[in-house]
Amino acid sequence: MSPPRLLVVGSANMDLVVKAPRMPVRGETVMGGEFSTVRGGKGANQALACARMGAEVWMLGCVGRDAFGEALVAGLASDGVRCDLMRRHETSPSGIAVIIVEATGENSIVVATGANGELTAEDVARVPDFGSFDAVLTQLEAPLPAVEATLAAAREHGVLSLLDAGPPTAAARGLVGAADVLSPNETEAKALLGLSPGAEFDPLDAAERLLAAGAPCVVMKLGAEGALVAEPDRRERVPAFRVEAVDTTGAGDAFTAALAVSLARGDSLLRATTVGAAAGALAATVFGAAPSMPTCEAVEQFMKDRGALDS
Repeated sequence: MSPPRLLVVGSANMDLVVKAPRMPVRGETVMGGEFSTVRGGKGANQALACARMGAEVWMLGCVGRDAFGEALVAGLASDGVRCDLMRRHETSPSGIAVIIVEATGENSIVVATGANGELTAEDVARVPDFGSFDAVLTQLEAPLPAVEATLAAAREHGVLSLLDAGPPTAAARGLVGAADVLSPNETEAKALLGLSPGAEFDPLDAAERLLAAGAPCVVMKLGAEGALVAEPDRRERVPAFRVEAVDTTGAGDAFTAALAVSLARGDSLLRATTVGAAAGALAATVFGAAPSMPTCEAVEQFMKDRGALDS
């Protein structure tokens, strides 16, 4: 069987990562440890993860004409991602993310969008043979007009579409019903529903409300609690795979990418969500975003070892 063809539309950032014993509070300086630069950005992470999961992948994004931009595109290409559609912006610098990783593996991230913010709906319109893709995956680190154009084109051409609802933004509420599969985490679901970050959260209630707002299908990422699959006629929990987390940066991207590839192959939604949970768990055991994206073989072996291969 030929590999599924996927288009990923989104961001590419260079991650500037510092390990620290804990997060600083406001006004405090905490002495950190190891520093590294790692390829990241939700779009690039997911394109790389889709390729490692065995898909034929094209990425549409925008980087600057600078050293980070060259490294980001070269890195994607070396991992098998087709970069024909990547655009270099003449004046905007490539996007960066400053990431603090605690000893527990949890992280906090600040993103400077840079050239990612120059991606346009016109760039999406220039994608050739849009209908030839088996699935399209996008996120909210790209400008909303580009995301809207991507999902509209997927619907026009009958291509399966997935929206990773991160990073959280209330401005994306109008996109709740635009994708075939909406995949938020808790924070992102709150933003889409207009809830405050500190509000009480019931995943099932949130999924019900997203379905009522027009989402055809919700796959909610719940971290150590696994995932929740919600469709008009079904609500089902998918348990998490327990691992010792090293760095959770990119774990959600690995989840969504594996979900997309699995669905593009024709797997059931429940099976695809289980594959996504396995990929996300594996990603959390490796430091850095791009390096942590697992291969299809690694995910299959992990699931086999956990007795979940036939789930």
